[in-house]
Amino acid sequence: MKWITREHAKVDRIACPWLIKNFVDTDAEFLFVPAHKVLEVAKEQNAIPFDVPDVELGHHNDKCSFDAIITKNELDKREPALLELAKIVRGADTPNRSLTPQSEGLVAIATGFSLISKDDHDNMVKQFYVYDALLAYCRSNKKAASSRH
Repeated sequence: MKWITREHAKVDRIACPWLIKNFVDTDAEFLFVPAHKVLEVAKEQNAIPFDVPDVELGHHNDKCSFDAIITKNELDKREPALLELAKIVRGADTPNRSLTPQSEGLVAIATGFSLISKDDHDNMVKQFYVYDALLAYCRSNKKAASSRH
């Protein structure tokens, strides 16, 4: 299946492909295009749009696209730690940066990767390890101890 979003990805537009590849569609192909072309190219390529206005897998109320994908696919039933990871992503991708202590750091990391990557696909490859590590953190008992320091 093809998935499509806006180019120049940082947080949610990298977190979502990681989530899709790991929990929804292991053969997913991602297209990154200019914002004004997303819906047009989605129709041409029969691709599922995400993280653009007025689509099912976009921002709704205080939730981001990562949350929408979890909800639509009921991923929290398979992997409850995704709800904790969703808070980190949401905090990094919305104005509520204080949602988790990790959110502000994720913004810095995602911005840095976007600056050192040659394109969005390179950025995805580099950043997927960050989300692997964050999921491991969310699954662990270490997060409770680290939040006290």
